[in-house]
Amino acid sequence: MRINRRNFINLGSLGIAGFTLQGFVNKQSVQGLKPIVIATWDAGLSANKAAWAVLSKGGSALDAVEKGVMVTEDEINCCVGLAANPDRDGHVTLDASIMDHEFNCGSVAFLERIKHPISVARRVMEKTPHVMLVGEGAQQFALSEGFTLEPDELSESADKSYKEWLKKSTYQPIINVERQKSKKATSQLDDIYKAPAKLSNGEWNHDTIGMVALDAKGNLSGSCTTSGAGFKLRGRVGDSPIIGAGLYVDNEVGAVVSTGQGEDVIRVAGSSAVVEHMRQGKSPQEACKLVVEKIRRIKKEKAADIQVCFIALNKNGEYGSYALHTGFNYAVHTAEGNKLIESPFSV
Repeated sequence: MRINRRNFINLGSLGIAGFTLQGFVNKQSVQGLKPIVIATWDAGLSANKAAWAVLSKGGSALDAVEKGVMVTEDEINCCVGLAANPDRDGHVTLDASIMDHEFNCGSVAFLERIKHPISVARRVMEKTPHVMLVGEGAQQFALSEGFTLEPDELSESADKSYKEWLKKSTYQPIINVERQKSKKATSQLDDIYKAPAKLSNGEWNHDTIGMVALDAKGNLSGSCTTSGAGFKLRGRVGDSPIIGAGLYVDNEVGAVVSTGQGEDVIRVAGSSAVVEHMRQGKSPQEACKLVVEKIRRIKKEKAADIQVCFIALNKNGEYGSYALHTGFNYAVHTAEGNKLIESPFSV
């Protein structure tokens, strides 16, 4: 294992005895492990197919989580990729992070006009001494690595949404889906708690796409990519590109990604906190629930206005999730197939 600026390992917290014992147990159990990939939201179904094409052929979890979320970056949707909703100044800015089984990680934030931020994040991880590049510097690095500038224009759907937003210019994220309330909704809860779905025009209506995978060698990796909150203040960055918040991988324990209100995930170093609960023996679902409930206690009555969700995969291939509110789902792909699961939730 390489130890450098990209390695986020804290050997002291493990302890020598615990470290060697855990390593022994994991080495003995690898033979019985089967590949698995899980991803946030219903868009994870198509993302999982691309990831499974890698895993099913004996490929690495790292390659799988990159290829998987690239599918979502290519789709027309409101919250991921260049076709997504812009910030309040009319510009689409992208964030992404990736992490492998050796604590190597890379991320980009406030990246403009580059089609696949997840791949730029991987280049940051593999070709620089840094973890994160942002803004103009991230774009310059991407160009130096052979990525090309895409047209500086909004997609048809994003342009329509932006013009509608400009009529009032208010920033008020909606739980689970960032779009205007339906005029046909019978109540606020009927609208804001709708599960994301593929719309009639082909758009995916969902939040961040996050993915974690376990490969045939018993190694874990994770990825996360987003355009962030629609109509956000220019320069806003959420949890997705922050290692330990939106994504964390510890190959001795498990891998976690988050989705939802990024500011509140950052407050509690959400994904790394879930990993630590799994280290202490909690199941993936129990670990996710503990962190979600902590956020609920912190936010108090304001918890009604946000959504926070985690998915987790442990070293043994066990998975789980938990959300603050109803409406969150995630996709799981194993040798038995690809399925969508409704997440348990707090309120």
